[in-house]
Amino acid sequence: MDRKLGIAILGTGDVSGGHIAAYQRNPHVEIRAMLSRQEAKATAKARQFGLENCRAYTSLDSLLAADDIDAVSICTPHHLHVEQGVACAQAGKHMIVEKPVALDLPGLRKLDAAVRQYGVRSVAGFVLRWNPLFETIRAILTDGLIGRLFHAEVDYLHGITKDFALYPWVSKRAFGGTALLTGGCHAIDALRWFVGKEAVEVFGIANFSQGNPLDYEYEPNSVTLLKFEDGATGKAATSLECVGPYTFPIVLLGNGGTIRDNRLFTSRWPGQTGWAPIPSILPDSGAVTHHPFNAQIDHFVDCVLSGRESHCNVADTVKTHEICFASEKSRLTGRPVRLPLE
Repeated sequence: MDRKLGIAILGTGDVSGGHIAAYQRNPHVEIRAMLSRQEAKATAKARQFGLENCRAYTSLDSLLAADDIDAVSICTPHHLHVEQGVACAQAGKHMIVEKPVALDLPGLRKLDAAVRQYGVRSVAGFVLRWNPLFETIRAILTDGLIGRLFHAEVDYLHGITKDFALYPWVSKRAFGGTALLTGGCHAIDALRWFVGKEAVEVFGIANFSQGNPLDYEYEPNSVTLLKFEDGATGKAATSLECVGPYTFPIVLLGNGGTIRDNRLFTSRWPGQTGWAPIPSILPDSGAVTHHPFNAQIDHFVDCVLSGRESHCNVADTVKTHEICFASEKSRLTGRPVRLPLE
C-alpha cells in the first residue's frame, strides 16, 4: 500500500493519548478521525496533539462510513468495547481493542465471531507484552536458562482510590466488571505469555477489605489459581484496594532456575552465588506514559500492512478473558472450573 493508513481513535481519555502519540511516531499512518460523545472533546484532543487533518465525530456509524479510515483504536470505557468492535469489524476496519475487550462471555463470543467473519486484523490491549522486561524474560525462557516452568506467579497490585479520574466508572460492576477484568487481566495474560501453554482449570476467590472503604460494587481483591495443560501451576493476585505504589511482581520457577522480577538464578551458570540483575525497564507503573505503546502500535500497523495475524489478536485474548470469567464463576460456586468454557 503506497498511501498512509487512515486511523480513527475512539475515546478521548488518557489511554487514547498513548495511542495517538505512538501513531504519530509511525511513518505509515495518519490519524484522520476522533470519536467522542461530545464534539468539543474530540476537537480538543486533536488540537492537543496537533492533528491537523483529524475530523471530530460524535457518531460511530458516520465515522465508519468514511472511506479514508482503515483502522481504529478502541479506547472507550469497557462496556462499549464489544458493540464498537463488532461495528468496526462489520465495516471492514482493523482494530486495536483496549482491555478488557468484553465484560461477559456472550459479548466475548460475539466480538470474536465478528472479527473472524469479516477477516480484519486485531490486537487486544495487553500492551505489557511489549514491555522490555517481558521481552527479556521471553528470550531467557526460549534459551532454556531456567529449564521447564513448573510454577508461575504474576500479580497486579494497583490501588485505584476515589481520587483517580477513572474511579467513578471503574468501581461500578456494569463498567468495571470484576477486579480481574478491570486490571488483573494483565497478570492473567502475562501468565499465559510466559508459560506458553493453555490453562485447563481455574479456581478463584475474592474479597473486600474490611468495611469496603472505597465503595466498590464488586470484590476489588482476588486470587486466581491455574492449572496448565502440561501440569504447570499458576497464581495471579489482583488488588484494586491495596495501599502502596503500583507493583506487578513476577515469579517464574523452572527446573533449572528462577526469575524474580528482574533477577535471574540459573543452574546453567555453575559459579553463580547469588541473583544476577537484569538491567531492563520493569512494568512498575500504572501510568499510561510508562506503557510501551510505541512497540504495540508499530506491531499492529505491521500486521495490517502485511496481512498477518498478531500473537495478541482477539482470538488469542479470548483465552485470557475465559480465565477471568472462569475465576468469577469459581468464586460464585466455590468449585474449580474447567476450560475452555462452554
